[in-house]
Amino acid sequence: MKIKEWAEEDRPREKMLLKGIASLSDAELLAILIGSGNSHETAVQLSQRILFSVDNNLNALGKLSVKELMSKFKGIGQVKAITINAALELGKRRGSCDPIQRPEIRSSHDTFRLLHPLLCDLPHEELWAVLINRSCQVIEKVKISQGGTSETSADLRLILKAAITALASSIILCHNHPSGSIRPSREDDQLTQRLKSAARLVDINLLDHIVIGDGSYYSYSDEGKL
Repeated sequence: MKIKEWAEEDRPREKMLLKGIASLSDAELLAILIGSGNSHETAVQLSQRILFSVDNNLNALGKLSVKELMSKFKGIGQVKAITINAALELGKRRGSCDPIQRPEIRSSHDTFRLLHPLLCDLPHEELWAVLINRSCQVIEKVKISQGGTSETSADLRLILKAAITALASSIILCHNHPSGSIRPSREDDQLTQRLKSAARLVDINLLDHIVIGDGSYYSYSDEGKL
């Protein structure tokens, strides 16, 4: 039976999309790389045989050259052999890379330092959302809207969609005042309260709303207005 005739949840690519990449076996991952088998084996069966030949040890598989892979296994041509070698080399290089260090937000000043370079010299207003995980680390900075010299629009749905998609536990809102003043407007106050109430409905916290001016900022959290 060809892989295309398998149940959708059993095909490597479809299984990955349905259940996540961690659900795939080494043979299924290898099958995605080689794409097809030969006249007697599916890609998964060929991958299982390749792994069995090296006692299911990926380090041993990485030692096989392009020529060895081509000569030992029917259905593995030069392109497939190169793909296998390249994938294993990438895995080896990933292991030597430092883990991603996400910025942490512990105070309003941390937020100011994070976004001030993006907003300090703009001649127009921009509204950004900083998405935070439960460890107070920044998942992502998202530009929500861009406006004129005195205001910008704020769609709560876009803000919440970004937070939900990123699986954020908290949001920090931030916008600039091109005039240099850090005094929040009545519209800023209303936006803050509307977002706080809406975010609470989906179990997301609004940690702060920062207004950036000329080298300084206003924090709703610091001022006790959240």
